Amino acid sequence: MAKAKAAAPSSGGGKAAKKKKWSKGKVKDKAQHAVALDKTIFDRIVKDVPTFRMISQSILIERLKINGSLARRAIAHLEKEGQIKRIVHHSRQLIYTRATASSD
Repeated sequence: MAKAKAAAPSSGGGKAAKKKKWSKGKVKDKAQHAVALDKTIFDRIVKDVPTFRMISQSILIERLKINGSLARRAIAHLEKEGQIKRIVHHSRQLIYTRATASSD
């Protein structure tokens, strides 16, 4: 009688008997972004960033491979110089665009 009870669940659907295996989680590599502003990075910021159509901190981090604090400082510098202008002011994300001659 004990054998009949033990055999019944295994012959049922088959899905309940198989245990779900956990997948191995994907590991994201740590970003090796620059944390210090040197001459080459500064030159790239001054030359390339004012040509971007949309400029935000996350875009600078992704494209220039710089740290978040460097991206914020670069944006503040370019805005002070008048090379970019702010289009969206949100508490979490500031979005800028290139400054055109007709907008001044």
